[in-house]
Amino acid sequence: MAVPKKRLNKSKTRTRKNIWKRRAREQKLRALANAMRSLNNQPPIRKPNGG
Repeated sequence: MAVPKKRLNKSKTRTRKNIWKRRAREQKLRALANAMRSLNNQPPIRKPNGG
C-alpha cells in the first residue's frame, strides 16, 4: 500500500479528533444521566444552572 505520509498523518489526527469528540459526548451523556438520577432521588435544590 503506497500511501503518502501526509495523508496517513491527516487520517490519524482525524480519527484522534473523532475519538476525543466521542469521549466528550459520552462524558456529557453520563453527566446528564447522573444529574437526572440525582434529581429523581433528591428533592429539587435551587442551583444556578446554565441550561
